[in-house]
Formats: sequence, C-alpha cells, structure tokens
Amino acid sequence: MTETAVEPTTPPSSSEAQNPLEEKIIAALHTVYDPEIPVDIYELGLIYNIQPGDNHHVDIQMTLTSPACPVAGSLPGEVEVAVAGVDGVDTCAVELVWDPTWTPEMMSEAAKLELGFL
Repeated sequence: MTETAVEPTTPPSSSEAQNPLEEKIIAALHTVYDPEIPVDIYELGLIYNIQPGDNHHVDIQMTLTSPACPVAGSLPGEVEVAVAGVDGVDTCAVELVWDPTWTPEMMSEAAKLELGFL
C-alpha cells in the first residue's frame, strides 16, 4: 500500500451519490464497522475517495482513526470484500492513506450525534 495525500470530504448521504453504482458502493460501505465504534466507516469519514473505473473495478482511498488501530490489518480487506460484492463490481483495491490525518470533524452529523459529539 502506498501513501497518498488526499482531501477527504464530509460523507454525502446515499442520495447525493453521483450514479447508481456509487450508491450501491456506499450502501456496501455502510455495512462495514470498526468493531470498537458503533458507527459504520463511511459515516465515520474514513472513506476519502471512491473511484469506479473500467472493467468493473473500484479503487478506494481510506484511512483509519489511528495508525495504531487494532484492525489496521483487516479492515481494508473487509472493505474490499464488501465493495467487490456489489452488483456491477468485480474487483476492489483499497489504498490506506494517512494524510490528511483523520479527525472527529470528518464524521457525518449522524455519526457525531450517535457518538455524543453534538
């Protein structure tokens, strides 16, 4: 995995996705959780970029809440499996990035509410 600086955005709701495939990918991401936090990784703001490409392949850039996260070795693989299971997607590659560093401000309003940040 290489490190690339990306500019994350606040997670949009599924209805704000650009196309039906992206909506399905986001729905799949809503099923993946960090086991220590009761909010899915998309709402946590851990997904920085979703790039559907040619040949039914999707590239995803994501981060973790901390480089010392105990699921650092397994969570990207869970994301790959979840997204590859979407109808219209055959393969998915996840790139783990650390720049910019994740902060609680990257969470959606729903996640902040669920975790008591509001």
